[in-house]
Amino acid sequence: MPSPKGRILCTEDNTDTRELLLVVLQCAGYDAVCTDNAKEALMLAKSQPFDLYLVDGWLPDSSGLSLTEWIREFDKTTPILFYSGAAYDSDLRNALNAGASGYLVKPAENEKLLSEINGLIESSKSVRV
Repeated sequence: MPSPKGRILCTEDNTDTRELLLVVLQCAGYDAVCTDNAKEALMLAKSQPFDLYLVDGWLPDSSGLSLTEWIREFDKTTPILFYSGAAYDSDLRNALNAGASGYLVKPAENEKLLSEINGLIESSKSVRV
């Protein structure tokens, strides 16, 4: 079995969206771990290595902005892709100010999502080398 293209922690509260993301990411060759809340995502992020964090804007126990800020307290380099239904310029600015590396508005086509993920992971790997 070929090695995965990278490990992704996906935090998404909507069950259908979370399951779809898991399938899309796995079919694209990623090792994806999904959770539906910020508390579990933070625990996983602190205890396991990931190549990218995919963060929803609204979570049942917090916000994607808070989760992004918490991750940035201990992980300054792993890309965070904000994936949210919020489409205002201020939402994008707030996510980037919190430490996100990129921002996609839901729903995005699978090709666009994977292109963003691939680009962020590749950029991150080239910086680390």
